[in-house]
Amino acid sequence: MLDGGRARASDSSPPHRLTFEEFYAVTFQPLTVQLFAYTGDLAAAQDLAQEAFCRALARWQQVGGFDDPTAWVRRVAWNLATSRWRRARVAAQFARRHRPEHVAAPSPDRVALAQALSTLPPRLRRVVILHYLADLPISDIARQEGVAEGTVKSWLHRGRAALAAELTEKEHRRG
Repeated sequence: MLDGGRARASDSSPPHRLTFEEFYAVTFQPLTVQLFAYTGDLAAAQDLAQEAFCRALARWQQVGGFDDPTAWVRRVAWNLATSRWRRARVAAQFARRHRPEHVAAPSPDRVALAQALSTLPPRLRRVVILHYLADLPISDIARQEGVAEGTVKSWLHRGRAALAAELTEKEHRRG
């Protein structure tokens, strides 16, 4: 008798139970073909079948005792395929709603500035960016960095001088 796909204990001798390896060898290809027909993607079908078999292996003591372990693995695989389809649908809806805006390429001056900034030591780069790009006053930068305002002024001076030297040198190399 069937009990939700599970085998019932009986007084007769137990039928030969397949090892997981035997079960896998017999059922992997047919399940993959079914999933391929459902998904239209062989690689996805193989991945789904593998995942379903991995889950069966983890519970083989229980699943192997079912009257029809193939039905259990098939159901798991189909559920996985449905979940994958739902995730893909949600991702596609998100992508449609949040299309990236076209952003123009950076100007050569902006590229040169970014390269010049990358040559500065991190501390100088940080204060130059905070002051000139984030428009923070020296007092806020000093508080954030945990240093005196005079130190921030000194770092800004050294950062500007290093940037000027780097950008001037780069201009001479081009010209």
